[in-house]
Amino acid sequence: MIAFVRAIVARDLRLAMRRRSDVVSALFFFIIVVSLFPLGVGPQPELLRTLAPGVLWVAALLATMLSLPRLFADDLRDGTLEQLLLAPQPLGLTVIGKVVAHWLVCGLPLALLAPVLGLQFDLPADGLKTLTLSLLIGTPALSGIGAIGAALTLGVRGSGVLLSLLVLPLYIPVLIFGAGAVDAVATGMASDAHLSLLGALALGGVFFAPWPTAAALRIALE
Repeated sequence: MIAFVRAIVARDLRLAMRRRSDVVSALFFFIIVVSLFPLGVGPQPELLRTLAPGVLWVAALLATMLSLPRLFADDLRDGTLEQLLLAPQPLGLTVIGKVVAHWLVCGLPLALLAPVLGLQFDLPADGLKTLTLSLLIGTPALSGIGAIGAALTLGVRGSGVLLSLLVLPLYIPVLIFGAGAVDAVATGMASDAHLSLLGALALGGVFFAPWPTAAALRIALE
């Protein structure tokens, strides 16, 4: 089963490298949204440090959502999804592989890019470290939860808007704990509780969300 998941991850990574524009567009969206806030609110360091956790996490959340509609749509269009449904391995394993690949292509680059952008908000070194760690832990939850919405809206007209309406309320706990971890460090408090809750959400997103996602894919294919 591990070999099957690795094969799905490798396949999706190869396809992502052939469509680099999708990956680059999400990263550029993240950079532009984060960079506009210091220009809009002014150069006050205290205000920027206060806004930084929420701004960076909201931008990462929206950038992640940009690539969600394509998570299963291309496989549905070329018939690959039907072949995967007929495979002897459970469809949930396929979804786990696609969620991991989505995080490697989208979530991981956002987490690595965030501390560079955090310098614009005058975040201290501890804040930048916690920001990177919170994004590394929390973005897998965004990919896993987003996979449910992508499966439920698969093949639906206007799926992008519907996907946002379904997924954004489920992203709120991840946003609260992710931004709260950085804010806690900025105020001199410990961030362990926030990061632990983020880890629990990430485990649920990667290992539990794929099974309802698989059920939604079966419904879409029927």
